[in-house]
Amino acid sequence: MLHRLQSLAASLRQAFRRREQAAAPHPARSLPLRRALPPLLALTAVTAAGYGLVTHPPLLAVPHGQAALRTNQFSGGTSEFRSGSFLRLPGLHEVRFFPLRDQSYHPVALAKAGGPAPLQSVEGLSLGLDLNVRWSVDATRLPELSRKLPDDIEAEVIAPAVQAVVYKQVAKRTVREIFSSQRAEIAAALESELRARLASDGILLKSVQIGSVDLPADYRRGMDSLLADSLASERMRYTLEIADKRVKETELQAAADKVRRETAAEAAGREQIIAARAQEEAMKHVLPFKQKLIEQRALEAQAESAARIKQAEGQAQARRIEIDAEAAARQKLADAEAYRVSQVGRANAGQMATEGALLTKHPLLVQKAMADKLSDKVQVIIAPPGSGGFIGNALLAGVQAAPKAEPVAAEAAAEKE
Repeated sequence: MLHRLQSLAASLRQAFRRREQAAAPHPARSLPLRRALPPLLALTAVTAAGYGLVTHPPLLAVPHGQAALRTNQFSGGTSEFRSGSFLRLPGLHEVRFFPLRDQSYHPVALAKAGGPAPLQSVEGLSLGLDLNVRWSVDATRLPELSRKLPDDIEAEVIAPAVQAVVYKQVAKRTVREIFSSQRAEIAAALESELRARLASDGILLKSVQIGSVDLPADYRRGMDSLLADSLASERMRYTLEIADKRVKETELQAAADKVRRETAAEAAGREQIIAARAQEEAMKHVLPFKQKLIEQRALEAQAESAARIKQAEGQAQARRIEIDAEAAARQKLADAEAYRVSQVGRANAGQMATEGALLTKHPLLVQKAMADKLSDKVQVIIAPPGSGGFIGNALLAGVQAAPKAEPVAAEAAAEKE
């Protein structure tokens, strides 16, 4: 900024000198010009100061994730700011920003085998390597690094160090090692050597990652064929190992089955022995129990027999009592019947005596009684006329009827419905 102001002042002086020289033959005109020169110079200085304030403001804000180092150009003192704003005077202070976050460097020139800067293997074959380098500035050494490191750290420090280390490490190994077998070892060697190289410049290496490896087309086809053969060989080896392991597995399973069967047989034998011993122990308790059960059943049978005898005796005694009672009842019934017959005979004899006396006194009652008895069988009775006696005498005595004469019809109609 100071250099620009000095150049502007020098150009203004030259312009004024040219105008004075051009106006020197006219002294009358030079006086007003000399009077107007100081205000013009003051206006020029104010304009230059305003332009400097606009293009270079005195207050600067620290970007997020960065640190600002302000260096006094006269005293050489350094101030560090990591947040907020700070004062910067043009021509007095020089400010530089350093990133505090991790940075990533990706060398594009080394990524392709046909690129501008391909790598060379030990066979002399060109190849490309996709690298990603993570780095950061040592935040504890910022005042020192502000005077030591260039403005473009990545282009002037990181890139040359990476190229030097990568070229040296790749040149020691074959393409096959770089492509497949020693990729992790190469990454570890690159990280170790590059960390030691960048540490002297105040740069902390965080990691080195190797991505894809770019090979020439012809070599890649040959490598693919070789890898295919190698994979087929590995597959065959793994297949044989698997078959061998299956055979061993079958043998182990057969041995395990044999041991399992033997163990099962031994366990079954032990179970039978334990069961026999348990049965023997149980029989020691069962036999006395059965003996007691037999005795109990014999006693129960005896008790039942005695109970049945007692019951039979009771039933016989009850039967005898029933027979005696029945005989007594029949005797009483017979006595009652004899008494009834005797009483009936007496009643009949008395009735007959009464009836005899009544018939003797009234003889016609015999005829009436006979008529009553024969009334349901005989409708008409013919009696001899003028007999004046019992109409049944002829029937009872067997006397033949009188000579036939003019009978006198005596109708005795005794119809009963």
